[in-house]
Amino acid sequence: MTSRVPPGLARLNSADQPAVAALLHEVCAAGDWVAAVAAGRPYADPARLYAAAEAALAALDDAGVAEAMAGHPPIGRPKPGDPVSAREQRGLAGAPEALRTELLELNLAYQERFGHVFLICATGLGAERMRDALRARIGNAPEREREIARGELGKINRIRLTRLVEAEGA
Repeated sequence: MTSRVPPGLARLNSADQPAVAALLHEVCAAGDWVAAVAAGRPYADPARLYAAAEAALAALDDAGVAEAMAGHPPIGRPKPGDPVSAREQRGLAGAPEALRTELLELNLAYQERFGHVFLICATGLGAERMRDALRARIGNAPEREREIARGELGKINRIRLTRLVEAEGA
């Protein structure tokens, strides 16, 4: 019995190189990640795509992780016209202004300390949980924080890839 390839995965497998690069860049902004995942096509099933994506993330050097993180807006400030970031950060909807202000201040302090945006898989998290995570992580050693940020990036990539795989249309 042959399993059905989800429509988004079929599109990813059959698209030309520029289209594949654009689709994958929406998942992760690191060029080496995009190239590695694109090079593994065609994928017989989502599990193989996810495994390739995880391997590509694990292979990124610090510059590649920095490039991937640069593709993410700060928590509380999704990119205008970016429905993906807005959807991922919807836990901030209705947050009191004082909490939003605190998140902004913490984000700025985090960026000053680590040189990049605070990265957290915000899907399903409320504003308080994001703030609490930011408070807890701002005191981390830079090496530990890079490790945590890479893990969060992996979670975000997986959610975005899953949406891409399951997407019906172009």
